[in-house]
Amino acid sequence: MGQTSRDYAKLQVWQKAHVLTLRIYEATRRFPADERFGLTSQMRRSAASVPANIAEGCGRGGESELARYLQIAQGSGSELSYHLLLARDLGFMKEEIANELIRLSREVTRMLQSYRSKLRANG
Repeated sequence: MGQTSRDYAKLQVWQKAHVLTLRIYEATRRFPADERFGLTSQMRRSAASVPANIAEGCGRGGESELARYLQIAQGSGSELSYHLLLARDLGFMKEEIANELIRLSREVTRMLQSYRSKLRANG
């Protein structure tokens, strides 16, 4: 079943990850200026890594390659969840905004795990 290319933009998990990334960029605009190269950069990088790795995996040949990139995306999602907790606890984000973004990040991570499980079951 080694499909060589998938349209990542049609995947619900990619769509949610993209929205999450946009929301992270928006939320981090209000972070302190001295965090620009610290937490702001780390959060944006880990957020953008999720949809980017989904896209890259879809462009690679074979389901095992896709599963590997989904696993990398999953790790970035977990990293982002921690950064959101840290930003909330440091007072950089309102608690309700941080909690909503944490929920969305964990939802994307669960969706990635589910997609990887389906790939393994089919392969």
